[in-house]
Amino acid sequence: MIDVKNLSKNYGSFEAVKDVSFFIDKGEVVGFLGPNAAGKTTTMRILTCYMPATQGSVSVAGFDVFDNPMSVKKRVGYLPEHPPLYPEMTVESYLSFVGKIKGLSGKILKMKLDKVLERTSTAEVRSNLIANLSKGFKQRVGLAQALIHDPEVLVLDEPTVGLDPKQIIEVRELIKELGEDHTIILSTHILPEVSATCGRVIIINKGKIVAEDTPENLTSGLQGQERIEIEVDGPSKKVLAALSKIKGVLKVSEDGDGSIKRYKIELEKEPDVRKAVAASVVNNGWGLLEMKSSGLSLEEIFLQLTTDEGVEV
Repeated sequence: MIDVKNLSKNYGSFEAVKDVSFFIDKGEVVGFLGPNAAGKTTTMRILTCYMPATQGSVSVAGFDVFDNPMSVKKRVGYLPEHPPLYPEMTVESYLSFVGKIKGLSGKILKMKLDKVLERTSTAEVRSNLIANLSKGFKQRVGLAQALIHDPEVLVLDEPTVGLDPKQIIEVRELIKELGEDHTIILSTHILPEVSATCGRVIIINKGKIVAEDTPENLTSGLQGQERIEIEVDGPSKKVLAALSKIKGVLKVSEDGDGSIKRYKIELEKEPDVRKAVAASVVNNGWGLLEMKSSGLSLEEIFLQLTTDEGVEV
């Protein structure tokens, strides 16, 4: 559905995107991550025919963005980081205007308008001036304009900026629902949002793709040791000492107050040391309340791949 091959974009002597290639299949929801100035927005603007590339090829829904930009635009809904809103218009008149630009009219336009107002929870402000809306409602109107023509592909740049926690959950659920019928590429700085909505992650840094996989596979691929967390009811100093002595345990840290504390333990991958950890706690008469695997968080993965110094794991 989205096929990018050897894409590069130069601004004078500065190469913002460097030989980037990736493929997104129909129905995928893919997170596109990177620090500021990594090349995310430039790539998205090329995908949506907002700007040309210096070299490479991009096709969206089977159409080349350079040779058939109008065909691509008909099949793409784009929510930029700053939604293109007209503050002097009402929500309904603005979305109707956008719908007409995208080729809708008559009963079809009315049907699509009512549907998108309902899906984005903006029906209650349909008669309000956009200038008088909260930031959260403006963001949802921006999402509505990207959806109004029911595009095959959605390109969303920071779709939950300015929303309250309830609205964020609603938009995340909407994105997952839309992923059943649409191909979605999603850029965000809220990394838990990617875990909640995306089946695959592409991480770009300094114009180059540095990782591409599911969040789970990225975790296992980057993690050099096994990590577990246990919750123990026992004297912390003695628990720390006992756990640290177990063969195969590399590092132990604790968190919590009182006698019940959580311990993060880094283990050698081979052999499996979990039985020895459990036995040590039980044999000392302490309460083993919980044991679970603990992989790298998406934040840790992101930092490892996009900073020179990385992070300690």
